[in-house]
Amino acid sequence: MRVSLTRTLVSAAVVIGISAGSLAGASAGFAASQPTAKPAARAQGVSVLAVNNLGLNTTQAKHWQCWLRGWGFNPGTIDGQLGTSSWKAAQSFFNYYGEYVDGRLVVDGVVGTSTIKALQNWLGVGIDGVAGSQTRAAFASFNNTNYC
Repeated sequence: MRVSLTRTLVSAAVVIGISAGSLAGASAGFAASQPTAKPAARAQGVSVLAVNNLGLNTTQAKHWQCWLRGWGFNPGTIDGQLGTSSWKAAQSFFNYYGEYVDGRLVVDGVVGTSTIKALQNWLGVGIDGVAGSQTRAAFASFNNTNYC
């Protein structure tokens, strides 16, 4: 649903932009053509941020990656950037150990509500699917230990 709404909003913005450009006057149509700029987000490929450290600093994120690797889940490069590979490893961990709340997680590396709920369940904090201050504090506290 969220992707569908995003696509609709992006499409509407494009239509409004084209209409505004058309109303700017005929003289703009005779201007020298400019190279086409790449759009910041395409209607077909809107994505979430590639890195989501949930408030962890680089060192804490490295500890989480090492911890996941130590449990046999491959987070990719230990670089302190919790990207798709790190979250796929975490989602696989949560599925393997039954930490999911709303049914098994889709292992896609996207930090959505279900992933946050699984993290909250594992951390033993209130489960609401929002990475608020309590969740972030508990996650940071766990990752103050060096697992590398």
